[in-house]
Amino acid sequence: MEILENRAEWLAKFQNWEAPQQIGNQEAWLRYPFAKNKTAISGHGVNLRQSRLALISSAGGYLRDSQKPFDAPNPYGDYSLRVFPTATPFVAIAYAHDHYDHAAVETDPQVLLPLRHLETMVAEGIIGALTPSVVSIMGYLPDLVQLIDTLFPQILAVLQAEGAQAALLVPS
Repeated sequence: MEILENRAEWLAKFQNWEAPQQIGNQEAWLRYPFAKNKTAISGHGVNLRQSRLALISSAGGYLRDSQKPFDAPNPYGDYSLRVFPTATPFVAIAYAHDHYDHAAVETDPQVLLPLRHLETMVAEGIIGALTPSVVSIMGYLPDLVQLIDTLFPQILAVLQAEGAQAALLVPS
């Protein structure tokens, strides 16, 4: 099953989309070529009590003292990722993402990085375990082909290396 049906058709529409300097314009977003798959991607279910869960966040989180921030102003997005330990204190995490209001995450980081909640769920036996690391991306990624070809393989490599059997994606 393809992640993006009619890939070539979508890519042609995307390449004819607005110039980068106009992407902040709401009118341009009305013309964005959203993907329209006919078949939903699905897989088998997992028993969370017996699974190792990975947290993937699209909040643009990174370790402020040791990692490069995401290229938030880039009109086409930043298709890289940051990986940091699940035990990281929230004060060590900064957010580089220009496409959402940071007020909530600055007040309570768990709205976009529910690490302490997930640790509690592990302690209560609701989740078997957490992977040692969080996978962090910047959620503004309008080029679906680049997302699929560049970022997805990087995410999968981290998840496989850490033995993830399930993943929770917390969008920003």
